[in-house]
Amino acid sequence: MSTLMPHGACLLWQPELIWINVVSDAFVAISFFATSLVLAIFIARRRRQVMFSGVLLAFGLFAALCGVTRLFSILTIWVPAYEIEALTKGLLAPISLAITVALFFLLPRILVLPTRIQLAEAYAALEKEVSQRRKAEAMVRRFQEIEAHEAQVRQAQKMEAIGQLTGGVAHDFNNILTVITGTIEILGDAVKDRPHLAQIADLIASAAARGADLTKHLLAFGRRQPLQPRSTDINALVVDAARLLRPTLGEDIEIESMLAHDLKPALIDPSQLSTAILNLALNARDAMPGGGKLTLETRNAVLDEDYARANNEVRPGNYVMLAVSDTGHGIPSNLLHKVFEPFFTTKDAGRGSGLGLSMVYGFVKQSDGHVNIYSEEGHGTTVRLYLPLASGAPEAVAADAGISGNEGGDEFILVVEDDALVREYVMTQIGRFGYQTVAASNAAEALAIIDRGERIDLLFTDVMLPGGMNGRQLATEALKRRPALKVLYTSGYTENALVHHGRLDPGVLLLPKPYVSADLARMLRIALMS
Repeated sequence: MSTLMPHGACLLWQPELIWINVVSDAFVAISFFATSLVLAIFIARRRRQVMFSGVLLAFGLFAALCGVTRLFSILTIWVPAYEIEALTKGLLAPISLAITVALFFLLPRILVLPTRIQLAEAYAALEKEVSQRRKAEAMVRRFQEIEAHEAQVRQAQKMEAIGQLTGGVAHDFNNILTVITGTIEILGDAVKDRPHLAQIADLIASAAARGADLTKHLLAFGRRQPLQPRSTDINALVVDAARLLRPTLGEDIEIESMLAHDLKPALIDPSQLSTAILNLALNARDAMPGGGKLTLETRNAVLDEDYARANNEVRPGNYVMLAVSDTGHGIPSNLLHKVFEPFFTTKDAGRGSGLGLSMVYGFVKQSDGHVNIYSEEGHGTTVRLYLPLASGAPEAVAADAGISGNEGGDEFILVVEDDALVREYVMTQIGRFGYQTVAASNAAEALAIIDRGERIDLLFTDVMLPGGMNGRQLATEALKRRPALKVLYTSGYTENALVHHGRLDPGVLLLPKPYVSADLARMLRIALMS
């Protein structure tokens, strides 16, 4: 047994002194242990984020040993266990010395640590910088949107200018082509037994046809062609187009159709859409000189608000999607934005006019649709046409049953044409069909003929006439005088007389210039029988 006296004897075993020491040491011990525990938990959970974790661990151990010494101070009041208390203090001393030395070494680093105010200021500066960066990014996006919008405006202005230019020359140009096409057809029949002259006539006819196609494609790009949209079964149209394309594309190009079984009808001009598919297929063929695969795909599609915001001309909603894809050499990304421009082509000189895609673009836009092109060099190109939905079931194609291009008659036809060459040609052709004809160069002359009371079964009038009254207005006045009169229009450029919102007015019969005699005979017969 130890001969040492307990610490309580030094306090003369006075209760008030003993309990003050016991309670005080207990609270101090609890505080030290709590400090050690909190430090241990904090470091365990934030080990990788805490600076000076080694020092904090040593400090936690120091606090725990300090708490133990306080407990031994309580114990030694009654039990003289001074050896164990001394041993604990002996362990505590070097730890205290190590912490003291470490704190002196860490003092320069601790002094440069940011204060709470400095951190708040740093956070405020960071938030300001983030806000400025967000504003800058929003400004960049805005500039990009403005630039894209300006590009679309420039494209629209370019398209409008080309449309006006085309419209300005189309009427006279198509009048000339009508005469050339018709007379060379007559000449070709006359010299068909003379091969050399027949070959020359064929060359002239081919050149005239190319000129007519050129004007037609320019009008399509400028959205100035008259359309006759109706509810159309796109799948049936694609099947027919694929059947016609097989001999055109050749045996080295495979044609695959991927048609949606639940496809909705589209409100579109089927003949113009067939021409668009043909143009896209011919472009695909030229992109696959060594053969490849052409895919025609249909499905129902939705263009949402986000897509519409990125493409200003697009109206969000439901569409019928028709895609034409090839496995050709593709289009470089820096040229994709130019492919719909008229006369732009990546083909070799003499291999294309550069009007195929521009015709497709103008036709789809005029039909209230949307065109999207995607291409990768070395992998191929996909052109997607988004066509407006029709409200009703697909309409059957009106067949001109029993009407050929060689039929004539004995009816009386009033021809109203301001161009003398065209008028003479038309009169000659109609006379060859057996009809009786009378001619006028403007609306006033035509109405005077009608007022004379002569027999007239059909009014065949150009749309654009001099003298302040166009062909549509002439027909309106003529029908007031003779309600049973049949009317057939012809024009190389209809402007707005027969076309509204890009669509040919209902019930209107139009023979576009230039035309051949077979088309003239067929349309005259259709008009007289309507």
